[in-house]
Amino acid sequence: MDVPGPTPAVRWEKIPIFAGLQPSALDFLIAKARKIVARPGEIIVREGETGNRMFLIRSGQVRVRKGESDPVEIAIVNPGDFFGEMCILETLPRTATVEALTDCVFSTLSSINFYQFYEAMPSQYSILILNIARDLSRRLRRRDEVFAARG
Repeated sequence: MDVPGPTPAVRWEKIPIFAGLQPSALDFLIAKARKIVARPGEIIVREGETGNRMFLIRSGQVRVRKGESDPVEIAIVNPGDFFGEMCILETLPRTATVEALTDCVFSTLSSINFYQFYEAMPSQYSILILNIARDLSRRLRRRDEVFAARG
């Protein structure tokens, strides 16, 4: 189900990728966001499909997995985190499947919303992109540690 507006779950200013944004920038993004609700077992995005939305988990928990016939769990993602950002940063198919583990509420932003944000507030857009890059770096570092530990 797709309806406009954010939910009162995790507050926007508590989501790490919005750290350092001015209240007017948060208000701009909140106004552009759409609310998505998913039930346990529901696929939110599927590996290989095209997409242009990033998802902010407001409540609930999702599993990120790669591969269809013998899927590998990449991560469990919780409220305040996000996924789907790669489709905002580049126009390639989704790299993983994301499945709701619990009842979930998401706020989503499209690539058009990011472009509108860039045009309206370029300095605030730069902060947001830097925060996303930092989070991606943190995730990659964590995956590297897991991979190295396997020997």
